[in-house]
Amino acid sequence: MYKLGVFHLLLLAAVAQVALSLKEGECEVCVKTIEKFAATLADDVKKDPKLIEAEFKKYCKNSKSKENRFCYYLGGLEESATGILGELSKPLSWSMPADKICEKLRKKDAQICDLRFDKQIDLKNVDLKKLKVRDLKKILNDWDEVCDGCLEKTDFIKRIEELKPKYMGRSDL
Repeated sequence: MYKLGVFHLLLLAAVAQVALSLKEGECEVCVKTIEKFAATLADDVKKDPKLIEAEFKKYCKNSKSKENRFCYYLGGLEESATGILGELSKPLSWSMPADKICEKLRKKDAQICDLRFDKQIDLKNVDLKKLKVRDLKKILNDWDEVCDGCLEKTDFIKRIEELKPKYMGRSDL
């Protein structure tokens, strides 16, 4: 009778572990950002959590959009309200995979896994006239460009058409 109870307990623990693990596509911003950040670390920095935290703060200074929000949640920005960088730096110093680190971070702050990257716009095949002004502004923002004096949708379209030759060769479109 006792052996049967232990078996059920182990089975329940295994099911719970599978239920808590990340599904494909979950925590995409967290996983991609941690992988990208970890790739920038030198070998001597990878073993020291304090150095990892300092490097993450430097990394976050240049972050934009969803990565910037991720940095804010972890405490990598000066204006961050909370700081759970230890939950990133220690597992990273142990060479824990990014998805496992994100599972741990999700337990501390569920918002971290709510972040999603914006859908990329295929400028080669899209009709700019059918896009919303918000999407046109996003294209310009992704290019780090501004549209001074743009008031109407046609102004934004004109500016994007002017800049298209400059940016169409880039891989991040």
